[in-house]
This record gives sequence, structure tokens and C-alpha cells, in this order.
Amino acid sequence: MATATDGVFEVDGQTDFESTGDPIHRTRKTAMWVFLGSEVFFFGAMIATFLLYRNTTDGGPGAEIFNIPFTSATSFVLLMSSLTMVLADNAFQKSDQRQGRIWLIGTALLGLAFLAGQIFEFTEFVNEGLKISTSPFGSSFYMLTGFHGMHVAGGVLMIALLVAFSLRRRLSPDHGMNVELVALYWHFVDIVWIVIFTIVYLLQI
Repeated sequence: MATATDGVFEVDGQTDFESTGDPIHRTRKTAMWVFLGSEVFFFGAMIATFLLYRNTTDGGPGAEIFNIPFTSATSFVLLMSSLTMVLADNAFQKSDQRQGRIWLIGTALLGLAFLAGQIFEFTEFVNEGLKISTSPFGSSFYMLTGFHGMHVAGGVLMIALLVAFSLRRRLSPDHGMNVELVALYWHFVDIVWIVIFTIVYLLQI
């Protein structure tokens, strides 16, 4: 049974602070937004660099080697992971640990599928002669997409830690902000990819 006293909920003997009322939760959430804001500047600088050098191929391969249908498919996989993350966050808010873990694992697997597709894509590009040292186009392309890939890998690692914490019963209602913060990060990574995919791939057609 749940009772509320001065913004603190008691659920079956456990306490859960309202995310809007607990100063620690508000501080952590604000810190995450500040971090994501700083990441916007990093990605913005890299996108600007790519736009500056997108036609500087030095005689090497350029955007013509892109496989738009394949990248569209991997992009769809990554975007679907945002849905599974929403479902995971919702499950943990309802204290459904088992369902939350299932959706978290699904999110991690979709993230790994995206990374596998990116690795395959990079391998094909290298075979076509596009390397990071081939031209300014190649350098800016790999730096931008690779930097994003590192963020996806970091997100998968954080999700794996959440699953491990849940299995060890360390994700209780009063630690629900952990899932929410990782969800914020994951949605940010997905939104950034939409921008990158549009600018790097679609605008080159």
C-alpha cells in the first residue's frame, strides 16, 4: 500500500521521493541536462566541420559510396530503441523490475545491432578506399559518425549496468532516477543521429 507524507511516498515499506520534490533528484537531472547541452556543442562543431569539408575528397571516394537503404535500416533500428527505452522507464516507474529488465535488454540489443551495422558499413567504406586519412571528407566523416558510435556504445554499457543493478535488487523505486537519467541520454543520442543521418547521408543524395 502506498502512502504520501511531505512529498515522500512509502510503497510496501520502501520510500520513494517525488522526482519533482527531491533536491538530489533535481540536481542530478539538471546535471544531466547540462552535460547533454555541452555535447550539443561538440556535435555541432563536428557537423560544421563535415559540412565544410564534405566536397573535399582529394580525388578519393565521397558520398557516392554511401548505401542509403542499409543506413536507413540501421537508423530505424536505433530509433526503435527509443521506444523500448520509454517502455523500460515506464516499467521501472511502476516498480515492475522484470518487465523493466526485458525492455532494457531489448534496448541494448538494438543499440548493439546499430553498432554492428556501423562497423560493417565502415569496413565496406575502407574496402572502397575511404579511410580516415584519405581526405578531409573521410576524416570529418569518420570523426563525426565514430564519435556518435562511441556515445551509443557508452549508452549500451550504462544500460547493461542498470540490468545488473536490477538483478541485484539495487534498482528500487527510490533509485528510479537512474533509469530516467540513462533514458534521457539515450534519447539524446537517438536525436543526434537523426540530425547526422539527415545531413551526412540524405543531403548528399
